[in-house]
Amino acid sequence: MRTPQVEVSTGRLFGRREDGVDAFLGIPYAAPPTGERRFLAPQPALPWGGVLDATLHCAAPPQNALDAGALPGMEVGEQGEDCLTLNVFTPSADAGKRPVMVWIHGGAFVIGAGSQAIYDGRPLARAGDVVVVTINYRLGALGFLDLAPRFGDVASTSGNLGLRDQIAALDWVQENIARFGGDPDQVTIFGESAGGMSIGSLLGSPAARGRFRRAIPQSGAAHNAHDPDTAARVLDYFLESIDATEWSDLCTAPLARILDAQLRCMLRAADLGVLLPFQPVVGDDVLPEPPLDAVRAGNAAGVPVLIGTTRNEWSLFAFMDSDLTAFDDAELHARAVARVGEAHAGRVAESYRKQAPVASPMQHFISLETDHVFRVPAARLADAQSSHAPVFVYEFAWASPALAGALGACHALELPFVFGALDKPGMAEFAGDGEDARALCENVMSAWLAFARDGDPSHSGLPGWPQHDPAARPTLVLDRESRLELAPRSATLKVWDGLR
Repeated sequence: MRTPQVEVSTGRLFGRREDGVDAFLGIPYAAPPTGERRFLAPQPALPWGGVLDATLHCAAPPQNALDAGALPGMEVGEQGEDCLTLNVFTPSADAGKRPVMVWIHGGAFVIGAGSQAIYDGRPLARAGDVVVVTINYRLGALGFLDLAPRFGDVASTSGNLGLRDQIAALDWVQENIARFGGDPDQVTIFGESAGGMSIGSLLGSPAARGRFRRAIPQSGAAHNAHDPDTAARVLDYFLESIDATEWSDLCTAPLARILDAQLRCMLRAADLGVLLPFQPVVGDDVLPEPPLDAVRAGNAAGVPVLIGTTRNEWSLFAFMDSDLTAFDDAELHARAVARVGEAHAGRVAESYRKQAPVASPMQHFISLETDHVFRVPAARLADAQSSHAPVFVYEFAWASPALAGALGACHALELPFVFGALDKPGMAEFAGDGEDARALCENVMSAWLAFARDGDPSHSGLPGWPQHDPAARPTLVLDRESRLELAPRSATLKVWDGLR
């Protein structure tokens, strides 16, 4: 078996060929963000001598031990601050000028890695003759804690370090991907959950313009960015938790102390008035304004978007929440109050009761949170971008067999279908198996690959898929029998008009 080798801007490296794909793992795209660089913007990768062994994944970004391994294929392995690396999967490291798909992983901006097994890029690269890149970026306090209000200019880039890392990775792709058989002018970014939210921010970032041609935000849009006051509230609690008063304290603090203070913020999220304490922050050169506003104004003009959600996103989190075991109408109202305030809670909750009269209060809450966190932001981003470029909307409705089907089409369920990962250990129990599952997997992969090739996900295995129109809202429902629906569940979507 041959050993593929490539010369990149910082040195020579060798990978391995497996299943008809050349894989190069753990390639540094920036200098290690350690010591004095811990809270600074990514610096250029350091050159190396000799030939770098790129056959093994490098460290995942530091993170708390939460639920990264709760789903099959999501274990992150070894962690470390020297984590700004990426992985390249290509049919051949030649002069092929293939479309490039750059994956931004999810995990609530606090967990995950580009090396997670479910994100193995080989099946996509092989099926579509494309180059797949998966990246790491800084997470949690190391990636999304805005330190500038307390420490001034030295911390001016700290609030969006995770986004800056993503942009640095895209710069590396622009400079080097042709050496792996990829076309730097045909880059599609795709990502799920916090990865989809990152893409929403990149679509609204002037600093990211020109680095990608197309975008696929899955279960994430352009709503997740703190205003400066909210970011300052998180910062104050973090600094109180870590007991740091000087910049040097933060740069030299043991990683365990950083992660402990980070976890305290996450456990106090509701008291801090946030769903995600660590996420992009508005107010610097990366995000000078809320990303959705920037998209509406045309920041991503000319960038086609394929966007969607799963049908029952919130069920995954609901079944992990022990507080939801005895859930009645009173609890539904209380949760609605927490989301939209007392003045709106009654009509919001009632709209879900009317939509599904025989469903339980718990099921109404799952629908409400699915819309609040995922579907409404996706609809607004689709509307905002549709006047500037073609937009296509999907809903993934295939139901998980887990928990006797109670999860439905839960959060993250589309991932094994996008990556062709149905054969990975544990996946049959979560995603399903059999002829129908494999047919859907082929259709989903083909749609994502078609979009990466020419900006249109339509193909012969699916019904006609028209571009998004804010009035008709054509939505391709991906299921055992995929179908086109117009304005699905429009009543519950409309109830969110004027609400955040």
